[in-house]
Amino acid sequence: MIVCRPCGGKTTGQSRLCTFFENLGWKVYRVPETANVLLSGGIKFSELSDDEAHKFQENLLRCMLQIENTFFELGESCDQDCLIICDRGAMDAAAYIPSNKWDLIMKENGLNMVDLRDNRYNQIIHMVSAACGAEDFYTTEDHTSRREDVSLAKSLDVKASASWIGHPYFDVIDNSSDFENKICRMIAAVCQKLGLDTGDRLATNSKKRKWLVKYLPDDQLFPPFQDFDVVHNYLQTYTKNMQARLRKRGQKGHWNYTHTIRRPRVRGQVIEVKTQLSHRDYVNLLSQKDETHYPIYKKRRCFIHYNQYFQLDIYCKPCHKRCEGLVLLETYSALEDQELLDRLPKFLDIESEVTGNAAYSMFNLSLVEDWDKSKNFCHYLKGPDEDLSVGDHKTNQVSYIHTNGKLRK
Repeated sequence: MIVCRPCGGKTTGQSRLCTFFENLGWKVYRVPETANVLLSGGIKFSELSDDEAHKFQENLLRCMLQIENTFFELGESCDQDCLIICDRGAMDAAAYIPSNKWDLIMKENGLNMVDLRDNRYNQIIHMVSAACGAEDFYTTEDHTSRREDVSLAKSLDVKASASWIGHPYFDVIDNSSDFENKICRMIAAVCQKLGLDTGDRLATNSKKRKWLVKYLPDDQLFPPFQDFDVVHNYLQTYTKNMQARLRKRGQKGHWNYTHTIRRPRVRGQVIEVKTQLSHRDYVNLLSQKDETHYPIYKKRRCFIHYNQYFQLDIYCKPCHKRCEGLVLLETYSALEDQELLDRLPKFLDIESEVTGNAAYSMFNLSLVEDWDKSKNFCHYLKGPDEDLSVGDHKTNQVSYIHTNGKLRK
């Protein structure tokens, strides 16, 4: 279970954790935050009497447990390795009410702390709010039902974490690193609990590396792999200093939807928020697509080779001619150059490394205009997706031609 206060990285962390395990072939269920569902219906704590607030918290807890039980039963019957991510947990309610009223709720509903705290969840991940040590990044603008200031957010963060003290597997992910490494530390904590060897992919000095592959070889040459259909659409934004895109990713007609927003740098970091979407929300947001970009269609192949985790992106039609036949290999690693090169799949004909090459950023590849005519070509890359570094648009003329798996200037 992942728990945190607003602006702690919970939303993005869950999305990244979900993608990470799906790429390994796991089934992932995400239990929504019950409080958000109820509060979005017009309930305001400031308008509730003490008795109403007490009854609300009691009903919230009951509702949460029933929703979780639905997902837990699905997990028990799943014939795949299965990860269930709970947005919040039963003990979180204790942070919002006096201890005597919490004890009363426990007694009236036949519940006890050991079962709720220690036995119900296999692991607790507390993502510390940005209000605690990373105040420059704190905001509630992405949380429609919450408006805590920094001081209140700090207080609630301490109370929320304290409510889980005593759980046998309780990990606190603080703000001692930049945001990308904070997310990696969270995923690594889950993998460690499950006994999964991730190599150096989640190391704090791990970096994304990318190579151009000449062609896609026969399937039988690959180790066990998972293929996903992926569609990216860039959306209109109110400023060029921001980037927004939608991702649809799935297998056999079953889809997962993600909305990504990248904001201007704060203290040298690009702020990126990933949010899981329903199909309805995805369709609604598609109406805002940016017509200066083509949709990007890919087949994404995920596999492990010599204990190194790889993704192979095969660009598909319809697409700009620059993307035809394009195949890119990606991995995260902290290995030195030669050590990593020795681990690259020998069954792939690799043309060259293109890490940091703007000609291979998805943002630039999706541009409708030819690059030598476009003022939107982005020359600088930054961030976990190696896409544009927001605000770095240049107007220099540039021209690349893609031929037989190569982009030539």
